[in-house]
Amino acid sequence: MNFKKPLAIKQPEVSKFIRELRLITGLTQEQFAAALGVTFPTVNRWENRRNQPSPIAMKQIEKLLFEMGDRGQELLAKHSTP
Repeated sequence: MNFKKPLAIKQPEVSKFIRELRLITGLTQEQFAAALGVTFPTVNRWENRRNQPSPIAMKQIEKLLFEMGDRGQELLAKHSTP
């Protein structure tokens, strides 16, 4: 069986990663939340280090990164664990 490795972001960097991704896409927290299928307070908590994205949210983020092409891959490489 071939299992896909889950998206792995350095834990202290998750809030920076989420904020940088949102700013690169040019979205407000509300728009970013809608794109991921979560609420505005959820994105706000992620960016302010009060909560971590769920595995389901991380899959949505990974999809968004893939859709961004090279730019998304560069951002992922910057914040990923080795």
